[in-house]
Amino acid sequence: MIKNDSMNRYGPLIGAIDEGTSSVKFLVFAANTAEVLTYHQVPIAISCPKEGWVEQDPQEILTATRECLNQTVYNLEQLKIDPLDIVAIGITNQRETVVVWDPVTGKPLYNAIGWMDMRSTGIVENILKNIRNHNKDYLKPLCGLPISPYFSALKLKWLLENVPNVQDAVQRKRCMFGTIDSWLIWNLTGGINGGVHTTDVTNASRTMLMNIRTLEWDSTLLHFFNIPQDILPAIKSSSEIYGHVQDDILQGVPISGCLGDQQSALVGQMCLQRGQAKSTYSTGCFLLYNTGTTIVDSSNGLLTTIAYKLGTNAPTVYALEGSVASAGGVIQWLKDNLGLLSDVKESESIVEQIPFENHVTFVPAFAGLYAPYWRQDAQSVICGITEKTTNAHIIKAALQAVCFQVRDILEAMKEDTGLTLSKLLVDGAMTDNSLLMQMQADIYGIPIVRPLMCETTALGVAIAAGSAEGIRKWGVKSNAPVPSDIFLPSITEDERDILYSQWKMGIARSLNWKLPLINRRSNHDIHRATASGMFMIGTIILLVVAKYRSSQ
Repeated sequence: MIKNDSMNRYGPLIGAIDEGTSSVKFLVFAANTAEVLTYHQVPIAISCPKEGWVEQDPQEILTATRECLNQTVYNLEQLKIDPLDIVAIGITNQRETVVVWDPVTGKPLYNAIGWMDMRSTGIVENILKNIRNHNKDYLKPLCGLPISPYFSALKLKWLLENVPNVQDAVQRKRCMFGTIDSWLIWNLTGGINGGVHTTDVTNASRTMLMNIRTLEWDSTLLHFFNIPQDILPAIKSSSEIYGHVQDDILQGVPISGCLGDQQSALVGQMCLQRGQAKSTYSTGCFLLYNTGTTIVDSSNGLLTTIAYKLGTNAPTVYALEGSVASAGGVIQWLKDNLGLLSDVKESESIVEQIPFENHVTFVPAFAGLYAPYWRQDAQSVICGITEKTTNAHIIKAALQAVCFQVRDILEAMKEDTGLTLSKLLVDGAMTDNSLLMQMQADIYGIPIVRPLMCETTALGVAIAAGSAEGIRKWGVKSNAPVPSDIFLPSITEDERDILYSQWKMGIARSLNWKLPLINRRSNHDIHRATASGMFMIGTIILLVVAKYRSSQ
């Protein structure tokens, strides 16, 4: 143990595990100032075994988490700060990604299926065939969500229907299901030796299985998807002691905060009043609008979700959410697949070389279109290419696409609430790009506010963990001013509307591209069908020519 005055210097410390799509981080905050004292980050891999499939290794995520814990504790010791000053830990995680595991062996029964995964598209199509008017909002009154491959229930249903290992485990009562928060909490609190199987209301609200009014697993929803309740975790609030860490490095420290990453960013941005909103720019882009204790049913393609519940007896706060599947992932795609960038950070300097006007429109619908369209049949398109188009124009169109998608969501929120935001708070890795932030201000026409402290997602769950009953160590007032950069609109309303109408034309061209019949055939079948069709066309042409000659 380090003998020093670290508690006197920094006060109690709060740890935050931030498990995202591409990496895991563990950060340590000073509870009295919200200062990040140290952190460690480990990348995690994503695999795509088939087109539209996105998987991750749950064991790799767990190993990366433990590495982050160990290295961060080492960092504290190097800074002469006592790790025993950590009084609580919170967990924030990528949402909708699902894991199933055996509670006896502790081993996953299948890879984690990622939130971007589209393999359950066929299941969704079959479900909608049996619903009047193919109404994808059929279940929204119960769960607040449209029927879409995006949400956890559809991924779990695919596992239950297609993986014999999972089917056998369910029959033998040896299957646990959870989102990534559940997987980490269970393992860190003991795993096979008494690990706690739980989740919080924000993560549960993304499964399509929780009733957003009762905050309990809903029997109607479970029956609809044919999912057994005994494999599901217990649902808790976002701020309470779930259990204690059993790993040697931080043994006995309570885990007392849990929030899905986007809800955690909402809390970290201090959007704790009705009418406040934030947008996170990361692999995807996610905009949450705090609606207070009122459930707002969107008629414009937005989700109704749980924003947070900061304690067992605290009120449940709701939000409207718009989700964009491809944001930072598009820039990564330009780098990895097309080679237009040698580094993602280059996008800002490359685009600055061309004027604001850009007649190229890029609709990145790699996983279909999410809010407010919810069109699985959409495909990515790039429109307006001329002989003068360069790499810079394509990159700029990709950055603009992120901003246009955010505007789509903001327009839908205005329709649902009748209110126009006076400003938009932003966070996430992409906000380092100042040009992107200026584009966002120009394309929607309101100030964009970027906090100088970029770790708002981790901060949110640190607040939840440090404020829990039995902890009560978080000492920063929620109304304290946050140092920020502000980006103001610099173009006219007419210029803004012309750009947006061009985007809408691109959206129209991206729809109805996917042909289910062809998608379900093998390459051999497609080639055979094509050859057969060409043979028939050729035969018809020969017959027409022969008939013409005979008539002469």
